[in-house]
Amino acid sequence: MWKFFDSPSRAAPNGLSGPTCLNGFFYDHYAPLAELRTRSFRHKYLTYTKHFATCLGALPWTALTQAQVNQWLSGQMASGLKRSTVNKHVILFNHLMKQAHEWDVLPDTIRRLPKAEPLSLSDYRQRFLSQVEIARLVAACDRVNHPFLGLFIRLLILTGARKGEARLMRWCDLDLQTGLWIVPRSKNGRSRRIHLSQAALEVLHNARIRSQSLGLAHGPDAPVFTNPRSRQPYGSFHIAFFKARDAAGLPEVRIHDLRHTFASLLINKGVSLYEVQELLGHSSAAMTQRYAHLQPNRLRSRTEIVGRMLQ
Repeated sequence: MWKFFDSPSRAAPNGLSGPTCLNGFFYDHYAPLAELRTRSFRHKYLTYTKHFATCLGALPWTALTQAQVNQWLSGQMASGLKRSTVNKHVILFNHLMKQAHEWDVLPDTIRRLPKAEPLSLSDYRQRFLSQVEIARLVAACDRVNHPFLGLFIRLLILTGARKGEARLMRWCDLDLQTGLWIVPRSKNGRSRRIHLSQAALEVLHNARIRSQSLGLAHGPDAPVFTNPRSRQPYGSFHIAFFKARDAAGLPEVRIHDLRHTFASLLINKGVSLYEVQELLGHSSAAMTQRYAHLQPNRLRSRTEIVGRMLQ
């Protein structure tokens, strides 16, 4: 586990301690529990320390007003951060406010905590690749000088897995007989199951052959995608992917768009949003609802069911 709590930053600034301010709540109450439960804790800790601790975090609860939060939000924008990044900070702030209230650590005089409003992202557009674009991208990945990029990208398209899940996959996480991949710890901190199609199993078979040809370990504890230089899981596939997507004429495509593409392909073939939610490992239906616009014709066809009954 990360050993952050013995550092000087543990203490709240300006002599404040305990839950008398946001810093006291975060470092003494929230962080010790989040370290045990949340996979992304280190990133969350560093984000809080950099963007909250010396401004909002140092204020007593009574001084943590809506005006102060709005001023902090303006400062975030003025610092040059992307709107999407600021919104991630907004989500963290609102989450901490909710937890502080639910855990009953606030002074009796505090009846209501402020809330940060997310910024509009009118320029955001989900990117879904067509079958022609998928073929072009995969072919470009195969041409890049990288032993696993083409296989890695194929697996993401075929499973809808997050890149971190696939990057850290080990052979012991796979049951190739039943076609099941157990992710020990997903983004929400829980394990999840990913069902593997025959095409995905073929990709994994080729990954094992590639590892053997490179003299890499392929036992139960070995990563499926092992960096030949470090003999460890790859830290990232981005540099090689950027070369491939540019060569394919798709410079705006992100690796995460492959997950969106997986969902869109299923929905356009009639798979329900509930089934897509299960396949993507979303913890709530609201996260999958973003794909609802992809099935208008299917939804309209469902209205004909009642129409036929009244004829």
